[in-house]
Amino acid sequence: MKRTEQCARWIRTVSNFFVFFLLAAFVTTCCIMLFISTLQSSIGREFTEEEITLAAQITMVNVILISIGMAIVDYLRRKFTVDRPVRQITEATEQIMNGDFSVRIKPISGAGTDGFNQIGEAINAMAAELSGTESLRTDFIANVSHEMKTPLAVMQNYGTLLQKSDLTEEQRMEYSEAITNASRRLSDMITNILKLNRLENQQIFPQPTTYNLAEQLCESLLQYESVWERKGISIETDLAEGVWVCADEELLSLVWNNLFSNAFKFTEEGGAVTLTLTADEDYATVTVKDTGCGMSSEVGAHIFEKFYQGDTSHATQGNGLGLALVKRVIDVTQGEIKVTSTVGVGTTFTVKIRRKKDELEEAR
Repeated sequence: MKRTEQCARWIRTVSNFFVFFLLAAFVTTCCIMLFISTLQSSIGREFTEEEITLAAQITMVNVILISIGMAIVDYLRRKFTVDRPVRQITEATEQIMNGDFSVRIKPISGAGTDGFNQIGEAINAMAAELSGTESLRTDFIANVSHEMKTPLAVMQNYGTLLQKSDLTEEQRMEYSEAITNASRRLSDMITNILKLNRLENQQIFPQPTTYNLAEQLCESLLQYESVWERKGISIETDLAEGVWVCADEELLSLVWNNLFSNAFKFTEEGGAVTLTLTADEDYATVTVKDTGCGMSSEVGAHIFEKFYQGDTSHATQGNGLGLALVKRVIDVTQGEIKVTSTVGVGTTFTVKIRRKKDELEEAR
């Protein structure tokens, strides 16, 4: 491969020499002919054949020397301003192809290298992005393995206990319920992984419909009635009437269900959860506020990452996918989401959904 490249380089150098030679010969010949014609007219004397032949020979030598000089200059120019940057870029891309995403292309100095530096910056940015993606992939696999091992271990342990013949009916029901809960947790995690994967790979396209957002919020909230009654949580709602949005109703239901689930999960018995809905011409704003344990700013900065859980002990049920799914849905639907939280006071999620008022007016 290297020998072929070297041969091609020499062929290019020789061909460039002949191009320069022909160009220099043509330009020099024209100049000499014009010079001789002008000189003969001005001095009134015709040059002899011997004098013209000598001048032609001297001109030919000069043309050859000029062509050689131009070829050398072009060779050096290409070597330092083209071949060297191309070699650096090629070597870097080969390393990236082999899985080394730590490679970076250093800035190339010299005239005419601005274009190569732009290519180098783009490749460096690509390598950094691929490095981050590889880290996320590694973390994803590790987290999936960890999260799957826990419910599988529960199912295995309680399945073993169920094989004992001296179990009471109460114990049998307890072990069966533990297996059911673990299997449900595993099923929910796999479902969320599939949904998140389809969203990230753009296999799910929003299908906007015009609907009443307040009605959807009420329906989602009522699904948790048994939870708030069991924990004695008070519910406060302030929903503006007639707030219509044009969005994917099914995708947004994932958002509300996850936000309500988290609110009730982290709110202690006797606490409160508040739901508000306001709207202006451009946005419908939904706020879900709880009086739960809250979280620090360090935890809040990572809550939308896949498998991230502020409770590192995993004492609370969950797999760290819910809020990642929420964030992706909001991005897909071109909305906005932000969170504010204080440790020991509570957490507030604020979601803004575009109303697309022109479409709403047509729907009405």
